[in-house]
Amino acid sequence: MQSPPSLGTENQSPFQVDSRREIISLLRGLKDSNQLISMLIHDGAEVFITSILHVDDNNSTVIVDCAPGQLANQRIIEAHRVSFEGLLDKIGIQFSTTGVHRAEFENRPALQFSIPSNLIRLQRREYYRINTPVSTPIKVSFSVEVNDSIEVLKLSLVDISCGGIAVLDERKILDCTPGKIYEHCKLDLPTIGLIDVALQIRNSQDLVLLNGKTNRRIGCQFFNLSNSVLTSVQRYIMKLERERNSKMTGIR
Repeated sequence: MQSPPSLGTENQSPFQVDSRREIISLLRGLKDSNQLISMLIHDGAEVFITSILHVDDNNSTVIVDCAPGQLANQRIIEAHRVSFEGLLDKIGIQFSTTGVHRAEFENRPALQFSIPSNLIRLQRREYYRINTPVSTPIKVSFSVEVNDSIEVLKLSLVDISCGGIAVLDERKILDCTPGKIYEHCKLDLPTIGLIDVALQIRNSQDLVLLNGKTNRRIGCQFFNLSNSVLTSVQRYIMKLERERNSKMTGIR
């Protein structure tokens, strides 16, 4: 049985869909509209673009397009959890599975998994979360106390929504006690500029990377965000969406 995805920085339980009929309808909606969706493993460390090829109600299976390359597909199959994110009529859809297998669809390689027992439908646009570019990491600066002195800790952004962000703390320096608030964090958004935000720790998770090294993913919620800063965050999310959609459709 699948658990709800745990990728976000917000509490998503109010948006969980448990009705099998509705889940199948949403999955078929993604298929029928030819929506490209993100397939994530290792908590978003690797992201592949795929699409739903078939939803089989009788056999309770979903078939998606495989990733490019045998090694990539093997990593997906071996992953403890595979998560999926997409947009249907500008509404965020997220679900996950604990078991992906090789399959064939219309005489070509594909991947198959069971219809999820639940999924997340983010009905409000402001909750939509998007991964930030891996090639040009965005940095967030925290002022932390290290060895009796204040150090500016610059962490890489993983994703962003209008509710918060997720960051990676490779050195595991940041105090990630849930509820702790960091004031005057500096978030440097390309084309937007440097913005000052307060961040409240919501959750953390230690990750084991493909090279055997470990990293720490920390989910943070914006705290007392002003309307002007919220507008800046919204503008940046829209910019990322446009860029990602252009890449998916081949438009330059």
